[in-house]
Amino acid sequence: MIDTQPAESAADVAQPQHGVGPLLPGNQREARPLRQQILEHVRAAGRAARADITRALGVSAGSVTTLTSELIGLGLLREVEATAAAPNARGRPPVALELVSEGRLVIGIKISDERNTAVLVDFAGTVLADAARPASPMRRSLDQTCDEIGALIDAVLDQAGCARADLLGVGVGLSGMVDHQTGTVLWSPHLGPDMPLGPEASRRFGLPVLIDNDANMLTLAELWFGVGRQRSDFAVVTIEHGVGMGLVIDNRLYRGERSMGLELGHTKVQLDGALCRCGKRGCLEAYVADYALAREAATALGRAPQSPQVMLDALYAEAKGGNRAARSIFNRAGRYLALGLSNVIQIFDPGLVILSGERMRYDYLYADEVLAEMRALTLVEGRAPARIEIHAWGDLVWARGASALALAAVTETVLAEARAA
Repeated sequence: MIDTQPAESAADVAQPQHGVGPLLPGNQREARPLRQQILEHVRAAGRAARADITRALGVSAGSVTTLTSELIGLGLLREVEATAAAPNARGRPPVALELVSEGRLVIGIKISDERNTAVLVDFAGTVLADAARPASPMRRSLDQTCDEIGALIDAVLDQAGCARADLLGVGVGLSGMVDHQTGTVLWSPHLGPDMPLGPEASRRFGLPVLIDNDANMLTLAELWFGVGRQRSDFAVVTIEHGVGMGLVIDNRLYRGERSMGLELGHTKVQLDGALCRCGKRGCLEAYVADYALAREAATALGRAPQSPQVMLDALYAEAKGGNRAARSIFNRAGRYLALGLSNVIQIFDPGLVILSGERMRYDYLYADEVLAEMRALTLVEGRAPARIEIHAWGDLVWARGASALALAAVTETVLAEARAA
């Protein structure tokens, strides 16, 4: 089964609908203090009554009453009217809790090879400002990358009229292999090798800067703001300048033992095949990513090489117009994508696979023939096939996913500092 979701609108980006964050608690919730679980549940629900918190977390009403009172006293939660009271209702109007979001900000940033984007969000996940800046197509040094991050921080803070002192942390997503624990970029098409971006940016800006692979950021966006909020397990495959993958298991982002797993774009689909930008041959990315299609488009259209975006738009228009060479390029890429997706389903057995990224507007990549070939390559005897959804999010969703990374990281710190004050 395949569903196509519309691209995000400005309203979708600006205001969270009914809270943000995973709605299912997951089996790992016991590892977090109950205060933090309550805070995160209220953020996910948007507004929640104490009885709802009790049922959702499976704890006693007394514990919830005590801890929510403490959180109100710490200035982290506040009481609001839950719903309009019935005309003849007696007694106190029903009361719910919501986060006090003011004065606690995080920023999410995506580093790319065409333009960098950023969003400023409050503690409840509401987007207050966004910004985009042109990016150099060349590899950047550590100082250049920190300069770009700093410019985006200043841009969104200035736009929203917010103070730097209210900023608690920054999340940054970029293509490549990233050691999330240390903040080191091991390899990226945008940056130099073995770059300690997280530690250096944290030192320069005086606050936590968390670094991760951009496919993980898009997966976090689905987990915090999209259909993944109500699913405990799903996979995301991204097609942009490269091919990426993110995986959620038990409501948690899975990164692998060394934070370098799920590099779907660099799985091999052809021995001694096309040259990938990572320097190796036969990677899936070398057949599906935009630079791979643009490389063949220049030949098919008889044009001098241009930016991948320009070449792909021209190639798509030609394919829609009946150009057989242009169609053959998309069809070949689709077959390789079918191979990659079948491997994902065969290895991880997800109930849902989300195809996302800017290239999802090229419908040849997820045509019925592509999905039929994916199913033909996958052993699903006796089981329902994995559900496939197409999410054509706008460019800001990557930065918004990075803001979720920062929000998750600073919540525990906010609690600790509030209790120590």
